[in-house]
Amino acid sequence: MSHAQVEVSEVHWLMDMFQTVDVGLVVLNCDYRIQVWNGFMENHSGLTPRQVRDRYLFDLFSEIDEDWLRRKCDPVILLKNRAFTIWEQRPYIFKFRNYRPITGSAEYMYQNSTIFPLTDTRGQVTHLCFIIYDVTDVAVSRIELESMNGRLKQLTKTDFLTQLFNRGYWEENLIQEFKRLQRYQHKSTLLMCDIDHFKRVNDTYGHAAGDVVIQAIADAVRNNLRSTDIAGRYGGEEYAVLLVDTTLQQATVLAERLRQSVEALCIAYNGQQLKVTLSLGLAEYHTEMTEHRQWIEAADKGLYQSKANGRNQVTCFSPE
Repeated sequence: MSHAQVEVSEVHWLMDMFQTVDVGLVVLNCDYRIQVWNGFMENHSGLTPRQVRDRYLFDLFSEIDEDWLRRKCDPVILLKNRAFTIWEQRPYIFKFRNYRPITGSAEYMYQNSTIFPLTDTRGQVTHLCFIIYDVTDVAVSRIELESMNGRLKQLTKTDFLTQLFNRGYWEENLIQEFKRLQRYQHKSTLLMCDIDHFKRVNDTYGHAAGDVVIQAIADAVRNNLRSTDIAGRYGGEEYAVLLVDTTLQQATVLAERLRQSVEALCIAYNGQQLKVTLSLGLAEYHTEMTEHRQWIEAADKGLYQSKANGRNQVTCFSPE
């Protein structure tokens, strides 16, 4: 085989590799007009090399942020440095649809890219080469993992039945607020409430009805909260609400509103209308408290007093 034949054969191999490699290869001149467009780009864009040759990139692909891409490419041209883009910062350069069956949940192809300069014989940058990598599998896996971790984290702090904070996470918030109050001497109030005669509901209608009642009261608690209040399910039919930066007098208004809203509820279960009431206890933080459990005990004493006095009422704990 002659030297010329060897060279032709090598060029053929290179062209074959260029067209079949599983990454996108795009060459632009410094005016951002397309000079080279390989098979990967043709397959995903539906545009042949002939159709894109000498076309202005941003006319063909209007979804590309021209200012952003030029800022990326300027150092490549001026300093002859490589530049990189990753899907976490920008999902794609070319908005190609995703056709992979495994990652079918992604509508578009996630892409990483490398941009590097091409120089002439004098060392002047005349063209830019883009290598486009399809990283949809990695991106979707990462997104699903982060979403799963987020849901798992939410589950660890949320009560399944009521979707309020569970006791452990709610108490962590209470401890943090208690420490804040010790340092800054603000006013906050703790509310504890309990469903009156809840055992009677379970005994009469069954535990499924009891769950419906617990959920309904949780909704009532949630609907009467402000954005700064922190509510949790403290026990079976007992709820706790941390009323941040709220005096005892202000908390009494909120507690009475909650009591009245529950009293007015008609909870539907198996064609029947169930009626329940709440007993509530309030305790404002005071400086003699040395640990957060004393605050809980104070609010509980108010709650027990409401029970002892006939239920369906609000009682404010007084240290005296």
